[in-house]
Amino acid sequence: MFTGIIEAIGSIRAMTPKGGDVRLYVATGKLDLGDVKLGDSIAVNGVCLTVVELPGDGFWADVSRETLARTAFVELKPGSAVNLEKALTPSSRLGGHLVSGHVDGVGEIISRADNARAVQFKVRAPRELARYIAHKGSITVDGTSLTVNAVDGAEFELTIVPHTLAETIMADYRPGRRVNLEVDLLARYLERLLLGDKAAEPRASGLTESFLAEHGYLKN
Repeated sequence: MFTGIIEAIGSIRAMTPKGGDVRLYVATGKLDLGDVKLGDSIAVNGVCLTVVELPGDGFWADVSRETLARTAFVELKPGSAVNLEKALTPSSRLGGHLVSGHVDGVGEIISRADNARAVQFKVRAPRELARYIAHKGSITVDGTSLTVNAVDGAEFELTIVPHTLAETIMADYRPGRRVNLEVDLLARYLERLLLGDKAAEPRASGLTESFLAEHGYLKN
């Protein structure tokens, strides 16, 4: 588990095809690896990766076909900057929100505008994730815990303060950039709980307006 509070900006040093997937080397910059051991987890742009080698100034991790298919990792190349966060420990401060490091989908930056000293971004999420994104709720973008300031269908707005711009890769975001999205864990579990016994049925398609009306959650 992670908090979505980015600890360092690293960079991709190498991406090596291996047995049908990819082995990735991440140079970790100012991230302290003193307490990291083989098998530990580090989030790279919000993707939980397992450390398989520790050469000193970074780490190697294996990236599966599943991860390549479901994230924006396919757009990374040697030299790409990435957000880094080590996994939670029992004494960690939970400054953001609970983040699993399991990306739900890939979004796209569709606009960027200055807002005083902050920067306002509009992001388009995949349609299937829209129901989990709420005004003033939490969302993770490339591993960064952020607050949703407005929602319009599958599009949502973020206002990024100068500190976050300086400490993450968000300063480099421009329209067209693809980003990893992880929705709030509580929203996913709440949906599953509301399904009740229907959750055990094959191909449960999630909450629908008719389901909510049938069970008294909507009023005519």
